Amino acid sequence: MKLLYKKSTPMLFLAMLLFSLPAMAQLNLPRGSQMAKVNQRIGNTDVTVIYSRPSVNDREVWGKLVPYGMNNLGFGTAKESPWRAGANENTIIKFTDDVTIEGQPLEAGKYGLHMIVNEGNTATIIFSKNHGAWGSYFYDPAEDALRVDVTTTEIAHTEVLTYVFDEVDATSATASLYWEKKRIPIKVAVDVPDLVLAEVRNQLQNSPGFNRQSWEQAANYAMNNGGDLEEAMGWIDSAREGKFFSQKTFGNTALKMQLLLKMGKKDDALAMVDEAAGMANMNQLNALGYQLLGMGEHDMAVKYFKLNVKNNPKNANVYDSLGEAYKTKGDKKNAIKNLKKSLTLNPPPAVKANSEKLLKELGAG
Repeated sequence: MKLLYKKSTPMLFLAMLLFSLPAMAQLNLPRGSQMAKVNQRIGNTDVTVIYSRPSVNDREVWGKLVPYGMNNLGFGTAKESPWRAGANENTIIKFTDDVTIEGQPLEAGKYGLHMIVNEGNTATIIFSKNHGAWGSYFYDPAEDALRVDVTTTEIAHTEVLTYVFDEVDATSATASLYWEKKRIPIKVAVDVPDLVLAEVRNQLQNSPGFNRQSWEQAANYAMNNGGDLEEAMGWIDSAREGKFFSQKTFGNTALKMQLLLKMGKKDDALAMVDEAAGMANMNQLNALGYQLLGMGEHDMAVKYFKLNVKNNPKNANVYDSLGEAYKTKGDKKNAIKNLKKSLTLNPPPAVKANSEKLLKELGAG
């Protein structure tokens, strides 16, 4: 049977064509609010924010474009929604390790980042386990991993919404949203030493563990970052007497001495001084002398500074160091003698300045 069609108008044909487009691949065209990504490493932990960047465009942002409180957006399944903390898709924040947010624990992972902005200078930051939904239209409070309250601050005008990691230190960073005249900060902190040492233990069981320097680095990090000193001692002993390598150096000997001191075993540390001195070059022997001065062992320090002078009689710095040791010990005569000797040997500027300063303090400048 023959079907009869009315002649389609051009507009009707165009409409039919447009309705058929969603089934086809769509063009990747520039957005009005461009996507951005910002990353900060805290210790060995990476924190990443992925977001889209709307502009102010002479609009009233807070309370208007971004309504205060929770709101019904008129779409999706959420009856009340927070702000998506950006534009387009939901803003995402990722952590490669467990962190704390404003002092509250949050597990490693990827989260949808939402905000409830209030009148005045407060906001609530929401980390949602649902990071894949579009915007906040499908927000469900049952999916919250964490909520924290923060204090916002007034800033100079920022036209394009921007996330910045500021107030960065060794164990924390603040991820701050800047837009219009408001800054919304989120402090992220990481238990860096514990995470690093856990990673170190794993690495020492793999290829890095077949390298002497890895064990020295591990011991040094643990000693200086609140690690287990007994564990650190085991690591430095592995560097010095390991099965696959056995090399005692000035560096690992001095490091073991420092560990012993930190463990309250001063006599054991002093028993290693001769061993360290026997492997030391001029600069290392000088450093050993200053370490002994710092321990209050003035006579031992003078002994090794004098050895350095004997081995390097034309070096201005070794006389400067010996003079400083005598001054610390209270032997003014020998201090002046060696400091003046340093000045006769054309010392570099820093050494010259130190000798002159010490002589002035001794009343011989």
